Amino acid sequence: MESSGIGQFIPLILIFVIFYFFLIRPQQKKVKEHKAMVEGLKKGDKIVTSGGITGTITRVIDNDKIEVEITDGVTVEVIRGTGVQSLMNSPEVKK
Repeated sequence: MESSGIGQFIPLILIFVIFYFFLIRPQQKKVKEHKAMVEGLKKGDKIVTSGGITGTITRVIDNDKIEVEITDGVTVEVIRGTGVQSLMNSPEVKK
């Protein structure tokens, strides 16, 4: 009787393993890569916020805020971890 009890849990264990390798593990990897990218932001990088605003980083304030210039003379403070994505990691060439 004990073998039939264990046999009932094998499909559940297999489903969990499949979910881990196809859903959980790739998502954890993506989160880790995004965190490393956000921590690596520096002055001159072009970014886009989660709201769709694009701009250039002009100043890094503390470890959790950045100042972004969205147009000439207009700057906004953005919290680093909230949906910031890097467009290019090279500073913009001024003409």
